[in-house]
Amino acid sequence: MAKKKTLFECQACGFQSPRWMGKCTSCNEWESMVELSTDQIKFIKEMASASSPTGISKAKPITQISEDNITRFTSGSIELDLVLGGGIVPGSLTLIGGSPGVGKSTLLLKIAGNLARESKKVLYVSGEESAGQIKLRANRLDANHDNLYLLPEISLNAVIAEINHQKYELIVIDSIQTLYSDDTPSAPGSVTQVRTITFELMRIAKSLHIPIFIIGHITKDGSIAGPRVLEHMVDTVLYFEGDTNSDLRLLRGFKNRFGATNEVGIFEMNKEGLNDAKSMAGKFFDKDKLQSGSALTVIMEGSRPIIIEVQALVSESYGHPKRSSTGFDNNRLGMLLALLEKKLDLPLGTYDVFINISGGIKINDPSADLAIIAAILSSYRNRELSSDSIFLGEVSLTGEIREVLGLTQRLKELETQGFSKAIIPNTPQEKTNIKCFVADEVAKVVEWM
Repeated sequence: MAKKKTLFECQACGFQSPRWMGKCTSCNEWESMVELSTDQIKFIKEMASASSPTGISKAKPITQISEDNITRFTSGSIELDLVLGGGIVPGSLTLIGGSPGVGKSTLLLKIAGNLARESKKVLYVSGEESAGQIKLRANRLDANHDNLYLLPEISLNAVIAEINHQKYELIVIDSIQTLYSDDTPSAPGSVTQVRTITFELMRIAKSLHIPIFIIGHITKDGSIAGPRVLEHMVDTVLYFEGDTNSDLRLLRGFKNRFGATNEVGIFEMNKEGLNDAKSMAGKFFDKDKLQSGSALTVIMEGSRPIIIEVQALVSESYGHPKRSSTGFDNNRLGMLLALLEKKLDLPLGTYDVFINISGGIKINDPSADLAIIAAILSSYRNRELSSDSIFLGEVSLTGEIREVLGLTQRLKELETQGFSKAIIPNTPQEKTNIKCFVADEVAKVVEWM
């Protein structure tokens, strides 16, 4: 008798193993290995054989290859067009992720209504809500138009039949984890299902030249749920950021085959849905409410400067000292604290240190290092900083304050917002009305506080 073959697949990353493991060796996820049935193993082998090339292609010199003319059309949202690189590309496959309630469905229904208003046929497929629930949201978003079609369906075959029935110019899938294919013997949301459905949607987008937006659930660590191949297959990956208790949302691009990924879209949630934020002035700080432990800096999000408030709390520790940060890298915080102990002889090893970036924004710009240090010193000494001063500079391990990119653009933003002083690492090349104090090492910053 032939020995029964078994195969186990990780539901987090898609890794396959001939034996069960408590911890996946690929993604280090616990209790994620699930045994595949005989039909599932047979299906995977058939998919692998079907995807193998039947013909032999010959390479050509790149000088003989003609360029693809990429055309775009506007989504009706300036911020979304900015993140996408100028607009929606026909035939593109875009994945949008974010925590529950952050506004993924609201944004895409708003975009669908904008395009339907411009006489474009849009199909909105929802596997999580009924047509009546979507209708309630459409009333609030002013997205009721005859060219917007709703399809509450979780069967991929039914969705494909509807796409072949009418010619649509945009398709929204909400969400990829709720769809299932009858040809795949596994549960909805499984690795095999997500991989198969994404392949099919990619084929539809490229063959019919229809842009498709996919909403994806995220895991507890903030990544898109499902196999990692999902992000590799799509053309664009966008993530929503922001505190659900705040009105501001940030849409950040992590992958874009048709443009750069350095732009960030900023939206504002109100009773009419998720709309473009018209102005960032004063959204992340309040000059009149600064207290000890608060410092201001200006970061670059894409091509725009944004003034933010950095908050620090330093208190005596009654045990093991805690280091915690919200919106800032915790490892970098530990490095800055070690630097302060080394260069300024501060006994921070016996204090709890907490850092918070106001507005729910997450920053990766190293130019905020100097503001973090200023906020920590302000809280440690219980001394309030000037509300007209900005701290700007990257701090190295040697205590040196290094130059930052886009200094002139940042100073112009400060001048527009009425600031008068800035502590910076080098003299600006262009003349400005901002009074600049040059500090090339951390020890000199104490002189300006």
